[in-house]
Amino acid sequence: MNFFFIVNGKALKSVVLIMVAAFFTAWFLYMENLTQIPVFSTKDGPKAVFRGEKDVALTFNIGWGDVKAEPILDTLKKENVKSATFFLSGSWAERHPDIVSRIVKDGYEIGLLGYNYVDYQDEEDGKISKDILKAQEVFKKLNVKGIKLLRAPTGHFDKRTLSIAKRYGYTVVHWRLDSKDWQNPGVAKIVENVENAEKGDIILLHASDSAKQTAEALPLILQDLRQKGLKFVTVSEMIANGDVQSKEIK
Repeated sequence: MNFFFIVNGKALKSVVLIMVAAFFTAWFLYMENLTQIPVFSTKDGPKAVFRGEKDVALTFNIGWGDVKAEPILDTLKKENVKSATFFLSGSWAERHPDIVSRIVKDGYEIGLLGYNYVDYQDEEDGKISKDILKAQEVFKKLNVKGIKLLRAPTGHFDKRTLSIAKRYGYTVVHWRLDSKDWQNPGVAKIVENVENAEKGDIILLHASDSAKQTAEALPLILQDLRQKGLKFVTVSEMIANGDVQSKEIK
């Protein structure tokens, strides 16, 4: 009888260990997917682009300041990068029409970053529409034509945002790699955050004054990407030249 209980005790311990290991494995995979794959599309509905099939797209958000944008433009010109996409907030653009004009003159693509820095997930549909339309009006006054891309100001969005953006003719653009330059973690860390870039990636960078280390990190990022044989394209070029990936929003 004692032997019976000893054997079952060992078996029970083995079962518990297996269950614990399975739980943590499942949790790890879940968290990995959660952090790498935000919400991107509605079922059979509008989609948010976060990755393409080939090449690489550098994207720069600008919502504040007038100091950091031009050094980044200078670097792109010096490094002979002819394709990049700048997502500009309407409120910033109307205060800095000269920089907007330079971005256009230098041949870079412009996308909307809304008007105000608001989280679309927290806003009512009408307020999201108003924010997008207000930004749209700014760029019309600045004679910037053909804008078809939209990025949620805070990067957070849901299926309502996708539907509203589609209504006004915009494709929502997210990213696959976040440089986290806005955290100012140091030049080396910013470069490290994008060192795993591969074909089809959309990379998030910032040219706002709050991102104080991006201009210094950018030449190193460009060098690394070129060593991998990656070609720089705008987001629109990436969309036009191959398949894009999206994930479903429920």
